[in-house]
Amino acid sequence: MLTQTTTRVLEPSDLDAALVVLDREPVVNAFVTARVRVAGLDPWRLGGEMWGWYEDGMLQSLCYAGANLVPICATDRAVRGFADRARRAGRRCSSIVGPAEPTALLWRLLEPSWGPAREVRAQQPLMVTDRLPADVTPDPYVRRIRKDEMDTIMPACVAMFTEEVGVSPLAGDGGLLYQARVAELVGSGRSFARLDEHGKVMFKAEIGAATDQACQIQGVWVAPEYRGRGLAAPGMAAVLRYALADVAPVVSLYVNDFNTPARAAYRRVGFEEVGAFMSILF
Repeated sequence: MLTQTTTRVLEPSDLDAALVVLDREPVVNAFVTARVRVAGLDPWRLGGEMWGWYEDGMLQSLCYAGANLVPICATDRAVRGFADRARRAGRRCSSIVGPAEPTALLWRLLEPSWGPAREVRAQQPLMVTDRLPADVTPDPYVRRIRKDEMDTIMPACVAMFTEEVGVSPLAGDGGLLYQARVAELVGSGRSFARLDEHGKVMFKAEIGAATDQACQIQGVWVAPEYRGRGLAAPGMAAVLRYALADVAPVVSLYVNDFNTPARAAYRRVGFEEVGAFMSILF
């Protein structure tokens, strides 16, 4: 039996169908779902296009094509269709990121024309929890960052990003887009930190993507001079308490497989590995 397949750029009128696909995997898709629920499918508001993969007229898979290229609920056939479209369009993204298996296939198909990558992180454990730890007391000094504390939190955010990604977020546009994103998280009450007696950030983390079903912690960072002092687990427990109380019933994050201390801290506060992401950085 032959199956008619096609890919196309979704339009605002396709929003309901796209949300049906996104809601199949609410934890894995939290990043994209959060953007779509706020911005819809208009490319200007969304910050990129949403590609759809259809089989026999039914929307089956998605691919977000913006600053990141993100395959969503993507079958092998859908990944091949998305790779063809991406190859024709040329690389416009700074990374490819998504569930490890479809992302690996997408990269194998795109590498001959888009490669080489600056870095490939093939296994980034996806970790999830829906409860507070019984044996880790949340750090009482971790709190929400106020809008008037942007000058306090911004250097820590830049340091974290540079350490994690390998390039400064201030490159290119002078950091305007990155500063706007940090300001958005601060303004929405999803930026958290512990400050020392001099007002310097000791520990920080943000609740990045957030939907009614799941949210994602990101940007976890301990200042170098405070590492090894046991700040990470109580700090994460504090952020987790805020997330579960105010944001969503399930909290997730993903971490580099080589970051042994971070994975240990996350496990200590109850996060369990349920899958893996993959990131290709350009």
